[in-house]
Formats: sequence, C-alpha cells, structure tokens
Amino acid sequence: MSNASLASAAADLLSSRADRLPKSPSLVGLDGFVDTILHVVATRESAEIYTRLASLKDFGQRITAAAGLSANFEMVQQMVKLGGNGPIMANALGAFGSPVTYVGILGSPNIHPVFADFAARADVVSLAEPGYTDAIEFDDGKLMFGKHLSLREVNWENLLAHIPLERLVKLFNESSLIALVNWTMLTGMTRIFEELLHKVMPLVTEPRWIFFDLADPAKRTREDIATAIDLIAKFQKHAKVILGLNLQEGRQIGEVLGFPPCEETHHDVALHASKIRAKLGVETVVIHPVAFAAAADAKGTAAVQGPFIEKPKITTGAGDHFNAGFCVARMLGAPLDISLQIGVGTSGFYVRSAKSPTAEDMVSFLRSF
Repeated sequence: MSNASLASAAADLLSSRADRLPKSPSLVGLDGFVDTILHVVATRESAEIYTRLASLKDFGQRITAAAGLSANFEMVQQMVKLGGNGPIMANALGAFGSPVTYVGILGSPNIHPVFADFAARADVVSLAEPGYTDAIEFDDGKLMFGKHLSLREVNWENLLAHIPLERLVKLFNESSLIALVNWTMLTGMTRIFEELLHKVMPLVTEPRWIFFDLADPAKRTREDIATAIDLIAKFQKHAKVILGLNLQEGRQIGEVLGFPPCEETHHDVALHASKIRAKLGVETVVIHPVAFAAAADAKGTAAVQGPFIEKPKITTGAGDHFNAGFCVARMLGAPLDISLQIGVGTSGFYVRSAKSPTAEDMVSFLRSF
C-alpha cells in the first residue's frame, strides 16, 4: 500500500471508530515534569533580535572549544509546559477522546499550575512534587537536563498510600489501556512492576492493552534492564503487552537480549522489533526512529514512513505523541500498518503545531497526505 493510500485508510478507520474512544478509558503513570523549552543564542543583534544556534553539532563544537577555558551561553525560554513521558502521553490520549486517569507526580500538596488544564480534563492522583527539565532544542536533536529529587517518591508504598489496592485493581479493570512509562528515571518502578504482577494483574478480569516505555535506559545497568524487560514479559500472561522503543532504546534492549544493533532502515528495524518480540513473547514491539516507525506483532511486521519536517516547532514529547497515537489505534482494533500510520501522524501533527491533535484533527491531517 502506498503512503497516501495507507494514510487514507488510517483516516477512514479513525473517522469510523473515533466514537468508541469516550468508552475506552486510559490509566497512565507514573512520572511528571515541568518542562522549560530553551533555545541557545548564537549571535544577538539587540535586546529583541537574535540568531538561534540551530545545530546540536555546532553547540557541541563550541563546548569542546571551551575546554580549559570558559564559555557563556545565553538561553532563551520558548515555553514552559507540562512534561514527563506520562503526562504528555496522557494529554495526547485525552485529546483523542479517551477518558484519562493519571497517577504521577504533579505537585504536592497542590497541583503545579503547569498541570492545571490537564488536571481539569483528567482524573489525576498526585503522589509528590514534579521533577523539572530544561530541554534545549536544536534542529538535529535536543539536550534534556533534569532535576529528579522528587522521583524517589514514586514507590509502591506511596502509591498504595494514595490509591488503596482495591481501588487500584478497579482502575486496572476499568481501563482499556494502561500505560506505565519512564522506568529509567523512576528507580522504584521495578518494585512496582513486581507488586502489580503479584497483587493486581491476577485480578484483572480480561486482557487489557498495557504499554511500557523504558525511556532511554542507557544510564541503568545491564542487569537492571534485563530484570525490567523480564518483568514486562510476564505481564503478557494477563494483558496484551506493547513495548515501545525509540531506535537507540531498541538497540540497547537488543544488546541486552543478545542481538546485534540494527541499521536504520525499514527492513532492519522491523526485523529487530520482530526478534525482540519473539524473545520476550509479548503482543507487540514498536520501534520509532525519527523519520519512520516499524513494529511486529503475531501477524507479522510493518514499517511506515513518517511525515518528516525539517524545522519542527517542538520536538520534546514527539515520541510520547507517537505512543499515544499508536495505542489509540490498537485500542480501536487497527492492524499494525494503520496503527503505525496513526502513530507517526500524531507525532507529525504535534511537532508542526506544538499541540496534541483531536481525532478530528488527525483525520484531516492524514487526509492531507
């Protein structure tokens, strides 16, 4: 199927089934960040006029040139927005029309103002203060500097203190999709996985979609990563597991499982997803490089080119929007290629507009292909 035909088919499916989304609740957690999006000044002409340093490579060269000396970099704030893999994904799911329950760190004792609109649209439970991220964006990548002290509050005991076990089981049983993201930064998440497998998942009455995003596990040990993916695989006994990875994460997980790194081609990435899926025995593995996405499920593999844009308005959160679009499609019963198309379409819309698309927005965007 051509790119245009696939986009048209995705638009048709989404248009015909979007009315199911208000009856398809999502439960998402467990992080939360206040994101400040920044640009680096290359040259400044006046108080109002400056030229942005557009290339991460150029920024790196300037840093390297300052070794043994010193350097001063001016950052210009572009926006302050809700952040964290969980809130961004949940916000995108809500925009599509799925009723969202969010559990994470959004502020304590009061919700941080940056999450106010989100909290008005979703049912939120906040466990602690959010983390904070300065995201410096370039045309060819981004640097994210985090302050993570409050993330230690995301642990099993604190979760139960805010949501008793009986209610937690009820939330799982009421949700069409459960998304547990940002394992890397949440050091208590492995224990949470273990407790959910023992105390919650056996009480889930029918298999739900459950999505996992490890979120750049490079700074975690190989042993920790192996433990996490082994636990994720065990959720398949009770649920339909989706493991979502970007390209680098896909290579990292592959390395832990004993696979060589894949090339950045449609065929190789799809094959890599298939190998990971077969090894773990989960329902779906999806890998999304910048320009395309590929996935594997029980019916085979697929790869779909994305609507790439050279100068996006925003890149922080693009992967989370892909995940939301892909999961929406899976909830609606879409086949793998259409799920990928809705995923890359959701990300493409977001980086062009800096806002999460509604189902109607996405149908129009897909038809514009």
